Amino acid sequence: MLATRLCTMRKLPSVLARKLTSGTSGSPVLPDMSEGHLPIHVNNVRSRLRDIVGASTNWRDHVQAMQERKALHTLLAKRQEDLPPRRMKDSYLEVILPLGSQPEIREKYLNVHNSVRFGRILEDLDSLGVLICYTHTKQETQPRSPLSIVTALVDKINLCKKIIYPDCDIKFTGNVSWVGRTSMEVKMHMLQLHGGDYSPVLDATFVMVARDPENKRPAFVNPLIPESPEEEEIFKQGELNKLKRIDFSTASLLKMAPTAEERNIVHDIFLNTLDTRTVSFRSRKLPPNSVWMEDAKLKGLQICHPQERNIFNRIFGGFLMRKAFELGWATACSYGSSRPFIVSVDDIMFQRPVEVGSLLLLSAQVCYTEKNYIQVRVHSEVYDADTREHQTTNIFHFTFISENEVPRVIPKTYGESMLYLDGKRHFAAIMKDI
Repeated sequence: MLATRLCTMRKLPSVLARKLTSGTSGSPVLPDMSEGHLPIHVNNVRSRLRDIVGASTNWRDHVQAMQERKALHTLLAKRQEDLPPRRMKDSYLEVILPLGSQPEIREKYLNVHNSVRFGRILEDLDSLGVLICYTHTKQETQPRSPLSIVTALVDKINLCKKIIYPDCDIKFTGNVSWVGRTSMEVKMHMLQLHGGDYSPVLDATFVMVARDPENKRPAFVNPLIPESPEEEEIFKQGELNKLKRIDFSTASLLKMAPTAEERNIVHDIFLNTLDTRTVSFRSRKLPPNSVWMEDAKLKGLQICHPQERNIFNRIFGGFLMRKAFELGWATACSYGSSRPFIVSVDDIMFQRPVEVGSLLLLSAQVCYTEKNYIQVRVHSEVYDADTREHQTTNIFHFTFISENEVPRVIPKTYGESMLYLDGKRHFAAIMKDI
């Protein structure tokens, strides 16, 4: 079970590991978080991002601010080779969320179970990932960055603690771990202070992409140079992660037929749900301790207000993740009739930006269950009231563990069977990692 698993942090470059272990014991005295020092206060991350790109805090000024960014096109590199290489330690950042040291900020993070809202953690991870990438690409001669860096993918977030305490300080650390030509992989870790020491809570891997000042075309980023065998291994793992994502996408059930083993699984479910009293393919009977998939879903709607915009005046990706997670959690809670705990987040693809003012439709579906585990898929789309068109923006995958064993979810249609198999694939991949 999750509570008894050991959480082993991914290998970090030795210089970063030394930073992680320094100053983590003794009394919980808040460190110097002024400008130019590490760690950074969590409340300063978004303001730093605004300063880097020249974004306005006033919604009425956003059009002018974006117009001013157009002039930064001339600062873009024509080739990646023209950019100075960076080291992993160059992008290393620490951020403190002082829930213990500053009780006045707790309420924003507190849930009704007296633990930390994981959706808020997703928002902080998203902002930190972007700041790490801007740190990697920073040019000292440029007061403002010409790059528009956005989250392309949440590859995975694996947790090793069921409870995140609301009265203990949290530390986020991270750095760029792999670089392509226009994309960067960021590895982040979250630790919480207990008894004078920081213990690991989760590991996260995000993929960010760099685009031009108007966020229209790809832009080159600084190459990454590993400095030790340990860093070479981390960089190589980043390349392997990219290849795994390509393979997973290629084998998608939206593109390829199920494997022979998967076809047998679907057919066995079909046979086990046939009503033996009739000779009909249409007459189905729900087995004991099971729930039809069509009865295991929840839906929600969000009006996307300017308050939730990012530094490029589109809806903040962390906000989308928080809303999707909370709907997914509610779906798992309703399904399992008990409090679920998040185990893993994986394969969140940001397919298109969400504009301010959009109507965001969210649909959460339990797509696979096994013992105490519940796999939830959340589909988000924007609805254009003028054209009445729907466009998918994100697909989210969450793995929860319930306090009790849950009923088996049963697909009825072919489409539901594909959702079931897709959920099974995601669940199997998560179980390998944790």
